[in-house]
Amino acid sequence: MTTLASSARALARILLLALVAWGTAQAADDVRTRARAKLEPLPARAPEARGNPSSPAKVELGRMLYFDPRLSSSQLISCNTCHNLGLGGADLQETSVGHGWQKGPRNAPTVLNAVFNVAQFWDGRAEDLKAQAKGPVQASVEMANRPERVVETLRSIPGYAAHFRKAFPGEKEPITFDNVVRAIEVFEATLLTPDAPFDRYLQGNAKALSPAEVAGLALFLEKGCADCHGGRNVGGADYDPFGVVEAPSDEVRPPGDTGRFKVTSTAADKYVFRAAPLRNVAITQPYFHSGKVWTLEEAVKVMGSAQLGIRLTDEDAALLTGFLRTLTGRQPQVPNPVLPPSSDATPRPELRVQPAG
Repeated sequence: MTTLASSARALARILLLALVAWGTAQAADDVRTRARAKLEPLPARAPEARGNPSSPAKVELGRMLYFDPRLSSSQLISCNTCHNLGLGGADLQETSVGHGWQKGPRNAPTVLNAVFNVAQFWDGRAEDLKAQAKGPVQASVEMANRPERVVETLRSIPGYAAHFRKAFPGEKEPITFDNVVRAIEVFEATLLTPDAPFDRYLQGNAKALSPAEVAGLALFLEKGCADCHGGRNVGGADYDPFGVVEAPSDEVRPPGDTGRFKVTSTAADKYVFRAAPLRNVAITQPYFHSGKVWTLEEAVKVMGSAQLGIRLTDEDAALLTGFLRTLTGRQPQVPNPVLPPSSDATPRPELRVQPAG
């Protein structure tokens, strides 16, 4: 009898554990189903830019130009300075340091996966990567250069001529400012980070996320985070007010930076910004357009109060942060190019900051 009772208890325990496991699996499947309705895996390749087909020669030229500091008037600052491909496509600064050690007004967004954003910059003032590339080159606080000087510089470097001819065959004069940004655009479109644990989970690998990470994803969906941070880039697809329920502190949301209002002059766009894409968010600190928040846990809590009107517990913040860390994908391996040398005709660096006005 004792043996039979022990066997019955053992069988009951096995059945209970099986039911718990089945329930856990069912719950995990439900979370994945709900996640697929809001979020998408990141593809391994981006679609081609409209009117700017890619080619190996154009990508290679774009890589060279991305790393070339001679696009700046000081010849010290390249695209990679503020969007460092070894640092998640960002620069670990509250706001980037530009020409003459001037500090820019906003945190530099990551360039990784930026091709999937609805527009570029925090306020969406550039419609695509090509338009975005024109801005920093000419901004006095960034690279402080002029299109005609960029062209003069590149035409003075003998080694660039063949690269431009291969990238833009058939053009009478391939070294133009528009072709510079076209090459940079197709290169930046290759800077994707697929194969994150979350991607593998969405694609059917239930073991790609731990139970705690799945719980964090469930919380991300239940609290409404995915309403603004959805799609393949987990954000970046639309514009939202920063401070829907409660205004963040003046440090986190400086009163003088009214966001998209500066672009549209529409009152409803005051303090509206492009929803930040959350891919690789765990390695692209500091956070928000002000760059004033340095930990992901604090950023999550700020979003809870400002956007959702809730005070997240430490436990909930830890679960959400755990899930967000699963969005870090395979980083692009981009070797630093050996650039063609300058010639005697190459314009000399301009280091002085020009007075405003």
